[in-house]
Parts: sequence; structure tokens; C-alpha cells
Amino acid sequence: MNTGNRIFITDQDYHRLMTLVGQHESAMAGALEEELSRAHVIAQTEIPRDVVTMNSKVKFSDDSTSQESEITLVYPQDANLEQGRVSILAPVGIALLGLSVGQSIDWKMPNGTVKKLRVKDVIFQPEAAGQYTL
Repeated sequence: MNTGNRIFITDQDYHRLMTLVGQHESAMAGALEEELSRAHVIAQTEIPRDVVTMNSKVKFSDDSTSQESEITLVYPQDANLEQGRVSILAPVGIALLGLSVGQSIDWKMPNGTVKKLRVKDVIFQPEAAGQYTL
């Protein structure tokens, strides 16, 4: 579920994530595919520094609880919750992908509740650091 915000994604992330979607048959893969369908795909070198891309470390808040969290958005094989590495196939991962600092999204969680997640900061973005192979 989106709020109509325009999201941005790098061309490399788009192609990798579409491959991932094709390898998984699940509700989360379907939700990711829906988000990718509304994304504005741009070159890695053109992505704004404040956009959440794959392997970005992001600080966000849940507006309903004011709780802030930091995660690194990763591919499923790199996920490790204890290290704050959240899979792109997790609801929060799909929700945050492509948003920029200040944007929020209403996102339906698996238990049916709707969370309003707001990006507070992109602490690390591979593209901004010149790391185009992550």
C-alpha cells in the first residue's frame, strides 16, 4: 500500500530486484513487484544522496509510536536481524525502498495493522559513497 509518493530506484537495484521477484512466489515478492512498478528508475550515478537504495543504512520512525529505528536494507541472503540487516522481502524493507528523507508511507503489516513509516536520515548509501558494486 503506498501513498502515491514518487520513489526512485537505481537501474542496478531494479534489475537485481526483478530477478529476485521472479525467484520467489510469495505475498512479499508480489508487494515488492508492485513497488517496483511505480518506481522511477535512474542511473546509479544520478540517484539523489537522500534516497534509500539497496545496502543503504537508514534511520526511520513509526509515526504512530514515535519509535525510531536504524536498519540496513539488504538482499534476503544477507539478512541478519541481530545486526540490523533487514531483507528487502520484509514489509519494512519494501516500504522504505526508494523513499527519500522526509517522505513517509502508509504500509500494511502482515498482522493487518497500518504503519506510517517516515525516513529520517540515510546514514549510508552505497552510491553516494561511490560503491557501485554493492
